[in-house]
Amino acid sequence: MKTQITSEKLAKPNGHFSQATMCQAQGKLLFISGMTARAADGSITGIGNIELQTRQVCENLKAACEAAGGSLENICRVDVYVRNIEHFDVIHRVRREFFVSPVPASTMVEVAKMVSPEYLIEISAIAVLPE
Repeated sequence: MKTQITSEKLAKPNGHFSQATMCQAQGKLLFISGMTARAADGSITGIGNIELQTRQVCENLKAACEAAGGSLENICRVDVYVRNIEHFDVIHRVRREFFVSPVPASTMVEVAKMVSPEYLIEISAIAVLPE
């Protein structure tokens, strides 16, 4: 259902993402709102720790996919917002634990502020779920 697209005319990704991801047009689209490091009880996981926050965000993405009848393997695109772009390597190390090949297409940008000053990362996603 999902295919990783690569081109020799583009630089290899420097993180855990695809240059492009192609999905079958058949199925259901799932748009996942920006997930932060909030646990199910509303508390913020890993204040000051990008690794713990990234892990919680990925668990939250997984829970959203599963609630819709899918899995992380159905995610085709992620948009990642971080407070410190220097955390790039740590974030991608954690992402490797959650996303298997073919990995989603991705954009990561550094932002000045988030809804809570304790948030270090937020990820939104688009998935294509089988019918």
